Amino acid sequence: MRAPGRIATAVRRSNGEIIVKKREYVSLAEKYKLFKLPILRGAVGLVEMMYIGIDTLNFSAEVAMHDIEEAERAKGNGKAMKEKKTASNIKLALTVMVSLLIGIAIFFVTPLVVTTKLFSVEQDAFWFNLIAGIIRISILLAYLGIISLLKDVKRLFEYHGAEHKAVFTFESGADLIIDAAKQYTRFHPRCGTSFILIVMVVAMLLFSVLDSVLILWIGKISLPIRLITHLPLIPLVGGVAYEFIRWSAKRSTTPLGKVLVAPGLWLQRITTKEPDPSQLEVAIVALKCALGVEELQPVTYINRVSDLIHS
Repeated sequence: MRAPGRIATAVRRSNGEIIVKKREYVSLAEKYKLFKLPILRGAVGLVEMMYIGIDTLNFSAEVAMHDIEEAERAKGNGKAMKEKKTASNIKLALTVMVSLLIGIAIFFVTPLVVTTKLFSVEQDAFWFNLIAGIIRISILLAYLGIISLLKDVKRLFEYHGAEHKAVFTFESGADLIIDAAKQYTRFHPRCGTSFILIVMVVAMLLFSVLDSVLILWIGKISLPIRLITHLPLIPLVGGVAYEFIRWSAKRSTTPLGKVLVAPGLWLQRITTKEPDPSQLEVAIVALKCALGVEELQPVTYINRVSDLIHS
């Protein structure tokens, strides 16, 4: 969970204990006024959230591996445990870069190549980008549908649902307790899933305009030209999508707002699942710690996974 000035990650160990890693965090938008500008703040925020997300998943995986190694050692099957350093900032940065490159290759380059090779609409800006956009969204839906069948991913999506319920509880002013969180929906209009879908729709519209201008200017367009002009504008697409989701989320209770956020909420039927009470508890602990609210139940705070060896 992320709150102004702080990030907190809560993980439930195999023995049922909840441990929390929290740290102070100031976004680039808070440090530099330039990154507060509309559109630019969305592009920067996207990269920041990828960095935070990967760091969080690494921490969770390290805790799980620690518990597995500890169990094996207790049985006499494992070697003496060695302290492991968490992933360095350089490794995290490289992971973010590789993830971005893979995402761009799959969701932006592939639709352009497929549309160029299989459809005779290369010189029609609207139809080309509409077909490429449909392919892009189809790839996304197929990918999410396939990974949702995996046991670990299904559990991840349950925690995603727990996150949304906890956030809704806080935003509604209710007490941050499990019974209260159960009453709220797992579908949130500001979800990253909705953001991804909006990015794809914005890409269709923006690239249609861009291609039309290029065709009028140079007379025709080709795949290399599209790659050269489309790919550098991906941050712009992300920034525009970010502004749209902020605008639509504020109006999600109005008739127009409900229509605008509906596709993203439908997609969350795949990326969120109903959590159980224990998952809600973890989400609430993480949110409380991010907000700086003191916990009543015992919670272990650590800075790194190696701290568990001595806890």
